[in-house]
Amino acid sequence: MTHRNSPLTPEGRKRLIERCRTRPIAHVAAEMGISRATASKWVNRYKQFGDLGLLDRSSSPAHQPTAMPARLVKRIESMRREHKWSASRIAFELAQDGTPVSRSTITRLLAQIGLNRRKFIDPSGETNREPQRITAKRPGHMIHIDVKKVGRIPDGGGWRVHGKGSEQAKAVDRSKKCGTKTGYVFLHSAIDGYSRLAYTGALPDEKAVTAVGFLDCARAWFAVHGIKTIERIVTDNGSCYRAHAFRDVLAGSRHQRITPYTPRHNGKIERYNRILAEEFLYARTWHSEAQRAGALELWNRHYNYHRPHGAHHGQPPASVMPLRVNNVLASYT
Repeated sequence: MTHRNSPLTPEGRKRLIERCRTRPIAHVAAEMGISRATASKWVNRYKQFGDLGLLDRSSSPAHQPTAMPARLVKRIESMRREHKWSASRIAFELAQDGTPVSRSTITRLLAQIGLNRRKFIDPSGETNREPQRITAKRPGHMIHIDVKKVGRIPDGGGWRVHGKGSEQAKAVDRSKKCGTKTGYVFLHSAIDGYSRLAYTGALPDEKAVTAVGFLDCARAWFAVHGIKTIERIVTDNGSCYRAHAFRDVLAGSRHQRITPYTPRHNGKIERYNRILAEEFLYARTWHSEAQRAGALELWNRHYNYHRPHGAHHGQPPASVMPLRVNNVLASYT
């Protein structure tokens, strides 16, 4: 794939070839802003391979003398699948056969081919890792919760309003050096996995007591929209969700924490955070934190009642709910 700073795309290389038919390569290279060597490279590739020679090639070297032979890789994979041996045992067996390979190299190779954990291998030797969709069967079946930390906007606007070299931006930098930081705002969000109905509140931190208060408000907000019972709450492994205070207010809901460092297991709320950033946080210029906080409630209404969602064939999330309401509860404070 052509990188964003590339001076020539495949179409540009074709134009280069056409110009070099009647003009010197050096003149055409200077005209197109590339070196003569680069221009000669594409001309020679076209002469040798035709139009296929104008396409991008892999950046990996054609010859890797230190790479592990393919037959040895296949043998290590076979030993892992058939015997489920550890990397240390495989290294021992290879050393006995006169093919010494370090344990760390075998460990890295097993991770590359997806056999680094024994639970990934069935007794037959087949790989049992198949991606599965996380599908909510009804409203309230799974509520996904997460926190997104964003920078607080100073009064009058930050560098996005005045520019990075402006006096306002320099004043913020000086305050950071003096220990007076602008700080952050923590956007706590909850989304229903079935309807994609979402509730977001701007809170001052991500402590356990704050997460508990947000959960109470989210329950009340979802109840107004017809979700009276929350069967499962899905979160990451943040400290606020591992606290005993959060566990004590689940009220019968099952708390499911995702695998550490695997945000795709909580993909619905992660995708919502991306939508929130693209369509609200950075979609316009804000002049104060109060202005952005006031617009958050309006954006929540827009997302739930007006914005088309791909999960519902272009209909907003509220279209699949049994209750249609237009009021939004106030954020937790």
